[in-house]
Amino acid sequence: MKKLSRRAFLYNTSMASVAIGVVPATTDPLAKKEIFVHHVFFWLKNPDSAADRDKLVEGLKTLTKIKGLRKYYIGYPAATSRGVIDNSYAVSWLTFFDNLEAEEVYQKHPVHLKFIEDYGHLWEKVIVYDSVGPRT
Repeated sequence: MKKLSRRAFLYNTSMASVAIGVVPATTDPLAKKEIFVHHVFFWLKNPDSAADRDKLVEGLKTLTKIKGLRKYYIGYPAATSRGVIDNSYAVSWLTFFDNLEAEEVYQKHPVHLKFIEDYGHLWEKVIVYDSVGPRT
């Protein structure tokens, strides 16, 4: 084995560190630092109809089969009351994707388009909040 000078050892070590830093540690898309969040709020045409609310939830559950959807949550307004809270909606649909591209596939997916076609008659208003941020 060839003995390296201190200078050669440090050079080789630093070059190896640079090379390791350039190669991705993993190909897992979840290892990326950001996540895409898609949060949808629905106001029903018949806000007092539990049947319409349940039908909408039934439709939202069909969306869970779309590839690329990492996590989802279906929610209802909480019984909270502060000036900054808007609890006038009926149902919220919170979804998580690896990136914008995955969310765009979701938007164009036949299951999503069928959901809009089959359940769109239930709502009078929809507001969407999309955001990106670091994974925690």
